[in-house]
Amino acid sequence: MFPYNDDIQACINTLQNGGLILYPTDTVWGIGCDATNENAVQRIFDLKKRVDTKAMIVLVDNESSILKYVDVDEVQVFDYIKGIHKPTTVIYQNAKNLATNLLASDGTVAIRVCKDKFCQELIKLFGKPIVSTSANISSYPTPLCFNDISLDITEGVDYVVKLRQDETELQQPSSIVKWDKDGQIIIIRH
Repeated sequence: MFPYNDDIQACINTLQNGGLILYPTDTVWGIGCDATNENAVQRIFDLKKRVDTKAMIVLVDNESSILKYVDVDEVQVFDYIKGIHKPTTVIYQNAKNLATNLLASDGTVAIRVCKDKFCQELIKLFGKPIVSTSANISSYPTPLCFNDISLDITEGVDYVVKLRQDETELQQPSSIVKWDKDGQIIIIRH
């Protein structure tokens, strides 16, 4: 039993019904939904007042899950992921089995193996990847702790996780790298 089982069960129920959650990740607080549900993904775009051509990040609980959502020929990407300690999102070519409005116009998808215990347990029990996008209206600053999240966001989601709301330590977004078709790493954001 985890001390956050009630939060996990409420999140799973919300996600299964196409709802939006506000939850802590291994980086900043995120707005999340079922990454395979196009209607739920659209609800995030609407809530954030964000154009739907800007892709969002997908969280998975382990490296092997990545293979369900992208066609990866270069296995070195897994060695790279295991060797990094800072939360890092990788942009992959050839996305599959995800909501199409979640993908970039070139068919790529941004995926992070989330190291946060709460998120790992949630994703594992939900059985699907979860969208993670910063908990802010588009063009506003990314909130670095729960208290910085606007009421538009907290009232616009279907469930707000109770865990870690009182933490005041400022968090940072993940690094973002692109794994290109030649197997080269391109740093997008440190």
